[in-house]
Amino acid sequence: MGRRDRFHPQDPVLHLLRRATYGPNPAAEAEIRDIGAASWLNRQLAPATIDDSACDALLTRYPLIGLDIAGIRAKVKAGALKFGAWDAMQQLGSAAVARAAWSKRQLLEVMVDVWSNHLNVTCPYGEVWDSRAAYDGLIRKHALGRFADLLKATATAPAMLSYLDNRSSTKAKPNENYARELMELHTVGLIYTEADVKDAARLLTGLTVDKTTGLYKFDATQHATGAVTVLGWRHDNATAGGGEAAALAFVEMLAQHPATAERIARKLCVRFVSDDPPAALVSRLQQVYVQQKSAIGPVLRALFTSPEFAAAIGAKVRTPFEDLAATVRVLGLQPEATGTDGVRGLYNYLVDAGRAPMRWAPPNGYPDVAAAWTAPSSLLVRWNAHLNLAAGWYPKPLVRPASMLASLVPSLPATHGAFIDALATRLVGMPLQPAHSAALLSFVGKTAASQLKATDAAVAGRLPHLIALILDSPYFLAR
Repeated sequence: MGRRDRFHPQDPVLHLLRRATYGPNPAAEAEIRDIGAASWLNRQLAPATIDDSACDALLTRYPLIGLDIAGIRAKVKAGALKFGAWDAMQQLGSAAVARAAWSKRQLLEVMVDVWSNHLNVTCPYGEVWDSRAAYDGLIRKHALGRFADLLKATATAPAMLSYLDNRSSTKAKPNENYARELMELHTVGLIYTEADVKDAARLLTGLTVDKTTGLYKFDATQHATGAVTVLGWRHDNATAGGGEAAALAFVEMLAQHPATAERIARKLCVRFVSDDPPAALVSRLQQVYVQQKSAIGPVLRALFTSPEFAAAIGAKVRTPFEDLAATVRVLGLQPEATGTDGVRGLYNYLVDAGRAPMRWAPPNGYPDVAAAWTAPSSLLVRWNAHLNLAAGWYPKPLVRPASMLASLVPSLPATHGAFIDALATRLVGMPLQPAHSAALLSFVGKTAASQLKATDAAVAGRLPHLIALILDSPYFLAR
């Protein structure tokens, strides 16, 4: 019997929620069972149709995340920020955690994280102090649209141009950094030649950042003209004035390239299906991507309705970010009535675990495979967080259910064994294997047949420890 059979319920609804969201909670499960998986997916793929007013109200506590470059610069110049230029980037990271935990637009939030990693611009990072919030906004705008539109938006984003040095690229001295990463990381992969890199770098000259305003501009005086050939694609690039259009045509070509289609299909399969996804599924999704001219919605719909996805229950391991958000969601924790200390505490956990949103330093983004996130040190941070959150020890400002017991097990069973089964089913979607239940029962000094009273250790002083032990297990670790 394989691990996915031993540790996961064969419930397609819970499987979809574990992959397309940051974790099931009662409200999400009730919704999907009420309207059906197909309608639920359609709704998630059209996030503007979802009322997310409660999360929007929470995000007003992070007023800098919606400001453009001019707005953030004005705040810094006026001395209105406690930590100056870093405040906006700190707010952005905390807001990402809040959205993962409490937004109803869950698939959008998952895809924002996917693209934030694929098109990584590290945050916090000194060169993007004024532009990283705007960069997050454009990723959100295009996260479920055409990848080609997203790629072109990032190619003219001051944050990307600063992070990968294209703002300093000139016709006299083209900088190859962005040209190389645009192909190697963002699109076609390692199929280019050094000659391709040089021509691509020349073509991208002139895409820069205004030194006064910090805004994107195309500087025709710094665009290197002359015919270019990249990956067999040729452009006359005859005039400096036409350089911007030529560069964006190049980016569009890269987005539509068959190699890009394969890489995006594979990346989505790795994120949502398995670390080593089935080749047949990758190939089918590649075809959808090409046919739909890089539209991501149809690719995701084909992925989530595929037999390969249905067969992949338990085949992925949660990252620390996913684990923490899923813990908050399954325990029914809520943000404090005012302030941001609780969410900041969650963000600090992720810093310790090495998986705080947008914080990966190299341009390749966080890895999304089990081997990267199952080291003892990473697991220890998770286990500490599980107990602290279950017990309400840290972050203290988060609002807990009036009764954690009643929230998780509304009707108290007659025996300890039935209680462990009910608690596990609420937390991980299924009862534990008999040997695992027996281990938890021994922790409270009971047997499965022992009569249960409200004053017993299992439902009183040791309840947070029982919750944490279940969340520490492979039942919860895998998604």
